[in-house]
Amino acid sequence: MLGILCTLITALAYASGQKVLTQEPEASLKIGADVKFHCNIVKDEGNYVSWYKQVPGEAPQFVLRFYHSHSSPDLYGTGFSSSRFTSKASSSTDYQLIISNVEVEDSAVYYCGTWDSSASAAVSQ
Repeated sequence: MLGILCTLITALAYASGQKVLTQEPEASLKIGADVKFHCNIVKDEGNYVSWYKQVPGEAPQFVLRFYHSHSSPDLYGTGFSSSRFTSKASSSTDYQLIISNVEVEDSAVYYCGTWDSSASAAVSQ
């Protein structure tokens, strides 16, 4: 059976000098297996967590959006189906992207992201 590598690069986001999310480094698995990527947003500000897929040399693609109190993602990117891609949360800060029945085309870097409310600002004219 051919192997496949799904990589989740450690990504750190900073706002007001504080780390607001962390991810695990990478996972290597076989075609047809399931994989879970973990993301900790450190501080719950009541915002959604979004997941992105990036193939090297290409622009990131939106995979899905999930809120910890929901039973399933409420929004999927083009080409990402609920039958293979989903998300769960074990708490209001710990999220997982779950890919079922991994395919060769899933090999990429996966990122999680959330909105940092402290970074918002009003704009007036």
